[in-house]
Amino acid sequence: MTSTTTHLALVGPTASGKTALALGIARMLGDIEIVSLDSMQVYRGLDVGTAKPTPGERHAVPHHLIDVVDSCEEWSAVRHQAAARAVVADLEVRRKRALLVGGTGLYVQAVLDDLRFPGEDLELRAELAAWTAEPGGVAAAFGELQQLDPEAAARIDPHNARRIVRALEVIRLTGRRFSSFGPGVGSFGPTAFPVHMVGVWLPRDVLGRRIVERFAAMRTRGLLEEIRALVDRGNLSRTATQAIGYRELIDHLEGREPSLETAFDTAVRRTRSLARRQRMWFRRDPRITWLGTPENPCDLLPALLATWTR
Repeated sequence: MTSTTTHLALVGPTASGKTALALGIARMLGDIEIVSLDSMQVYRGLDVGTAKPTPGERHAVPHHLIDVVDSCEEWSAVRHQAAARAVVADLEVRRKRALLVGGTGLYVQAVLDDLRFPGEDLELRAELAAWTAEPGGVAAAFGELQQLDPEAAARIDPHNARRIVRALEVIRLTGRRFSSFGPGVGSFGPTAFPVHMVGVWLPRDVLGRRIVERFAAMRTRGLLEEIRALVDRGNLSRTATQAIGYRELIDHLEGREPSLETAFDTAVRRTRSLARRQRMWFRRDPRITWLGTPENPCDLLPALLATWTR
């Protein structure tokens, strides 16, 4: 993709205020459209638990790659890479700039860097998925991944069956470590198109409190009811069920976790772990300019504007 337009990527851990910042800067600058780099906001019906922008916010500022597939479908970094780059190309034709927003590190890197993905073996994937569905299967599969590719295992949630399965699929299919595919996973060269990369930093205790408050708000807004409706319709793909918050409450609804309070507490704990891994992922990238604040992410708006317009 050849371009003279400079876009902006706004990254950082979950609950760090990226959505509010993105909306603030887009409203101040008239040529901005937001491109989501979130792996779960692509799914229609996963609204409350993925903290999607509200219909009003999406009406005020055009958003892309939100609600693009049904929750029964599979989505991947490969599909997101192609879709996001097509959006950016279209924005450039229309003389607009993209504000790419997300905390899913692999998706961010897939879109911004020259990541090349290995092939697929759907039969092998189904076999591995069946293994992880057995009691203790996810832990056993993750243990195998730790042995075969410790670098990949360090970047993957030990409970994320979908990513564990994909990593083992690639290893068995190609005979190479999953973490070896790139370039871009471990090295940071020129991006696929001109883009400033900015990261949002909050103190760990502040971020932890925001995660707790987010889940409390999601509970009030009907997260359990949203998930119950999806489960009742049998309308969740294997990928969609990996979303934190969804899988814990599905465990409650299907009787594997009797206590609703424990299910929510587990979701909070896993989200905090996710935030730590997201920080570690993005801190590896020297191209990111970090903007920090002790409390309110919206206080970063002037510095963010200066970063993009200088």
